[in-house]
Amino acid sequence: MATLLEIVAFCDQRIRRTEIKDFDGAHNGLQIENNGSVKKIGAAVDAGQLPFEEAIAEGIDFLICHHGLFWTPPTPLTGANALKLRTAFDGNLAIYGAHLPLDCHPEIGNNALLAKELGFKTIDTFLNYEGNDMATVALAPSGGRGEISEKLKALFPESYQAIEYGSANPERIGILTGSGQSAVPHLLANDIDTLITGELRQHHFNMAQELGLNLYPCGHYATEVFGVKALAAEVAHKFHLEWQFIKQPCSL
Repeated sequence: MATLLEIVAFCDQRIRRTEIKDFDGAHNGLQIENNGSVKKIGAAVDAGQLPFEEAIAEGIDFLICHHGLFWTPPTPLTGANALKLRTAFDGNLAIYGAHLPLDCHPEIGNNALLAKELGFKTIDTFLNYEGNDMATVALAPSGGRGEISEKLKALFPESYQAIEYGSANPERIGILTGSGQSAVPHLLANDIDTLITGELRQHHFNMAQELGLNLYPCGHYATEVFGVKALAAEVAHKFHLEWQFIKQPCSL
């Protein structure tokens, strides 16, 4: 039987946990311990109450979450926070968080895997944060903006959105899953006029018009399912375990 410490060590190494600086307050790595052994791996985008309950019901005892439990200075463990932790402890559910390290990873990162899912070749990175680039650059397909749009509609039928004021035949596509607002001001400086991302703010509509950009916000949740799935699959393969993705009906 695989031990919790063995699996945590594998995950830490695979996502380069100590090498990738995350936002202040974000904690990557093991966040809640279980009894020390692992029988089934789970993956979820968010460390939320419903994913915890479903994971426990499915016999999962090690859950990899992209959005973990800890983001801000310490908060009281009362109300919803207390219930969530009690659920994990009572259900013997270990929680492992992997945020920015699982966004920018060149092989199992959300950006790289989204490009692969769309059939786009990655050629570069940009948007440096604390020594590491957070966003991916891919070659645009020969079918131009129309092909990009059709592929995104097929992959994200419930969350696809388009703001198209850029070239109908872009050459370089920026990809930043989750929140893409930090990338928008840096697109043109990197010869990019098309961005595939998860979510934007209202003022980015005006920026798209004024700067001549194609922006495709396709859902924060939907664009960040890839990394946790890939890491869970690798852990399961390495330690000969089952794994399961805990899907939530989130269109945001």
